[in-house]
Amino acid sequence: MLFFHISGEAERNLYFIGVIYESIVLAIAGILLFFIVLKYLEKRQTLTFYLVLIFVFFALAVIFSLISKIFVVMRLDLQIDPNTPFGWIFFRILSFRVTEFFVCIGIYLTYVLKVKIFQEGYKKIQKYIVIIFGSFTAFYDLIIYQAENSFTAILLDAIAFLLTLIFMAMVYLVFMYRTLENYRLVEQPIYKKAFLSLAIMAICFILILVCFLIDRILILLLDIPGFTIFYYLAWAFTILGMLCAYLGYIRPEAGELKE
Repeated sequence: MLFFHISGEAERNLYFIGVIYESIVLAIAGILLFFIVLKYLEKRQTLTFYLVLIFVFFALAVIFSLISKIFVVMRLDLQIDPNTPFGWIFFRILSFRVTEFFVCIGIYLTYVLKVKIFQEGYKKIQKYIVIIFGSFTAFYDLIIYQAENSFTAILLDAIAFLLTLIFMAMVYLVFMYRTLENYRLVEQPIYKKAFLSLAIMAICFILILVCFLIDRILILLLDIPGFTIFYYLAWAFTILGMLCAYLGYIRPEAGELKE
């Protein structure tokens, strides 16, 4: 996670609570994903397929966040050598980098979903910006890393988090604007509900990283062991976003949305 550092035993003990909480979040996400996949298999609609992929990668982000906390609870961060092949991936999982990598893939798939929903085709410049910036961010998240408690390591983690947040804002703010715009334009209740639910999903997914950012800033400013209320809100927004998309678009069978 941003500015990863275990300040002491108090924070290490809180990671056990994090394991329990994220296990609950993952279980709920798994149940929702199961029902979403069932709906896709029933109708095999293209837009639902992209939503399934997006939710799978966000679920993978939760899984690796959970794994990182299990590592801390088991005190493996005190035993693993960062210079070994296993240490290479271990500390990237521990520092939220693998989670951010999967989030980047989910963000890019949301961009593809936006293009499919509004049938606008890929705008050449916008497409290249999204692909180049998204690819660089994913590469940075996974590769550019320093496994030590130093200013450089903190700076590299901060940049990785910031790049992911910017990439998410680039895609989801536009996605939210277009869905709200179409919510106001369409008249059929089923389509209005579908566009509104997707807009709420976008807001929720943006708030995931915003809450994590606030969480880490408060920990730094107040010198507290963590976790703040914003950590719990972040993963709650994950579930809320998936739930809104399921109840508002997938379950009512809004079909292939059209402007």
